[in-house]
Amino acid sequence: LLLLPLLETCLNLCFNILSHRCRYVENMITILIFAVLILPGDAFLSTTVLGVTTKAAKLDPLNMFTGIIEEMGEVVSLVEREDMPLWDGTEGKGTELTVKAKIALEDAYLGCSISVNGVCLTATSLGEEDSTFKVGLAPETLRRTYLGKLQQGDAVNLERASEIGGRNSGHFVQGHVDGVGTVQERWIDDDSLFYKIETTPEIMKYIVPKGFIAIDGTSLTVCEVDKSSFTFMLVEYTQKKIIIPSKIIGDNVNLEVDVLGKYSESAMAAILPRLEALEAKVESLEKELAAKKQ
Repeated sequence: LLLLPLLETCLNLCFNILSHRCRYVENMITILIFAVLILPGDAFLSTTVLGVTTKAAKLDPLNMFTGIIEEMGEVVSLVEREDMPLWDGTEGKGTELTVKAKIALEDAYLGCSISVNGVCLTATSLGEEDSTFKVGLAPETLRRTYLGKLQQGDAVNLERASEIGGRNSGHFVQGHVDGVGTVQERWIDDDSLFYKIETTPEIMKYIVPKGFIAIDGTSLTVCEVDKSSFTFMLVEYTQKKIIIPSKIIGDNVNLEVDVLGKYSESAMAAILPRLEALEAKVESLEKELAAKKQ
């Protein structure tokens, strides 16, 4: 019985820890993610939370985008080739996209990354005379995006890769599209243009009100969210700088959710089992304490 006050104090301490666990874990995850984003390109970061060690590779700073579109380019051609050069010197079948651009070609070089409608692509050919660049579209790219539906003359959002550490007026965009969405509704609210986009549950679970999302490579803020769709709006200035205002009901858009949400989910998946075990232990001790008081 002399130990009951001590046991009760320990239980109260445990409850206090558990009641603040979300804030604690979120802070640790935020620190982990931030460090992942700013460490040198070949660095790794590991941290331990509640006995669980999480290790993450640094994002490559040379292949990041901001979601601030630099210009709208024009599709010159989208063709399937039977003579795509492969790594071993042989030729194979592939899809090649040619885009006319201006700003995106400044400081461009073979092998550089250019975001086309939100998709990080590698420049395989640069045409100085006709101001064009070519990129190959891998089968995975064609499955995940709508780039395979592009036609000659279509406008596309373009952005060059950006060094992390410089100014970022958007958010961290990888150019790794998660999937496509479909325009359900569009309407005007004074000088703003609103869109409602429907997409899959696998993508919707990462979309939150007032959170970041990249739509066709454009960094935008989510307005409202329901079970299968979300809304966003475009201010007057943005409407004139990107391709989204040309989208009508039924059209597709490329979607990339905020990468920080993915890192948070991965870290929480490792930590939650420990938290659940701690909760179960506290509940068991509470029952023992209540029984001894009786």
